[in-house]
Amino acid sequence: MRSIQAVILLVFLAAIGVFAFQNRDVITVRFSTWKISEPVAFVTVVVYFLGMLSGWTVVAFVRGSFRRITEHPRH
Repeated sequence: MRSIQAVILLVFLAAIGVFAFQNRDVITVRFSTWKISEPVAFVTVVVYFLGMLSGWTVVAFVRGSFRRITEHPRH
């Protein structure tokens, strides 16, 4: 099982490497008063991690809310 996970990880890392190599063009991202010019691959990775962070936050909130709703009241 570990060897399958290792192969999947290596394929994923190779795909990321190819993506980063092929997308070296610099783009400008504007948000409100902020302006940043970075390579496409860097912006993509940052957005991916921000999405993971926000996804984990939403899942934790929903899980906690569900746990409180299903909890039996203590007398």
